[in-house]
Amino acid sequence: MKRPTLETLRRKKAAGEPIASMTAYDASFAAALERAGIDFILVGDSLGMVIQGRDSTLGVTVGDIAYHCRCVHAGAPRTLLVADLPFMSYATTAQALGNAARLLREGNAQMVKMEGGAWLADTVRALDERGIPVCGHLGLLPQSVHKLGGYRVQGRDEASAAALLEEARILEQAGARMLVLECVPAALAARVSGELSIPVIGIGAGARVDGQVLVLHDALGMNPSMPRFCRDFLTGAGGIEAAFRAYVAAVRERSFPAPGESFE
Repeated sequence: MKRPTLETLRRKKAAGEPIASMTAYDASFAAALERAGIDFILVGDSLGMVIQGRDSTLGVTVGDIAYHCRCVHAGAPRTLLVADLPFMSYATTAQALGNAARLLREGNAQMVKMEGGAWLADTVRALDERGIPVCGHLGLLPQSVHKLGGYRVQGRDEASAAALLEEARILEQAGARMLVLECVPAALAARVSGELSIPVIGIGAGARVDGQVLVLHDALGMNPSMPRFCRDFLTGAGGIEAAFRAYVAAVRERSFPAPGESFE
């Protein structure tokens, strides 16, 4: 199987073909996702919660991400690999350059993801100019949970929706090659996806975006307090790999997320 590239994802957006993604943190799950036909794998700082047992993502280090990237790459060497830059690892452009290079060099990642809007424009531009593709992340920003006062839907009022759309435009203009939207109203996410030329991947952002990403443990029903935008694909599937295949199919058919799994 030929490894998908960012150009593959761009073509899928242009053709209206939904992109399916999921997090993974080890070789075994990554291999099952690759066999299931996942478009890209995200080694997310969500590992702080689902692997390390923390109550937030803030304690995750660049070393943690690099280690789990190596594990995932070993299991899924032909799948596009995106790595989170964790909390305070990109506070300056110099930090971002060094840490992103480490994730590509040591972790075999092909893209890094950063949370934030306009303040990141110079950093995104610097990374892109040096050959490091960037995925932006807007909406609910888990690394800013204390500032936000909890895990809450973002962009529900007119002013915050307009600000989010403008920041999405700024990130694209700075060189971002993909964007994740987390926990935003479906109509706003659809507008962002329609106005940007880069793939827009949703998590809790409705079905009218270019693709979906879920935390692996949520997709397998392992979260005792499942967010409304998640679905247990394991129950009734007959096995983990079958659950992954069901998820990929549901994303590509746009039957996931359903209206009740989105926000208005």
